[in-house]
Amino acid sequence: MKLKVIVHPAEEGGFWAEVPALPGCVSQGETLDEVMANIREAAEGWIEVAAERVRARS
Repeated sequence: MKLKVIVHPAEEGGFWAEVPALPGCVSQGETLDEVMANIREAAEGWIEVAAERVRARS
C-alpha cells in the first residue's frame, strides 16, 4: 500500500513527518532516512491498531 507522507523541517532541527490519510500518524527523526523509517513504522502500527479495532467490532 502506498501512502502520501509529508515531511517538514523541525524548528529544533531534524524533521517531522505526517501521513494525512491516517489522522494523528506523525513521527520525527534527525535525518530524512530516520524520519522516513520512523513514519513507516508509525503508519504500520496505526494500520495494525485500526484493523484490530475493526475485528473487535465484528
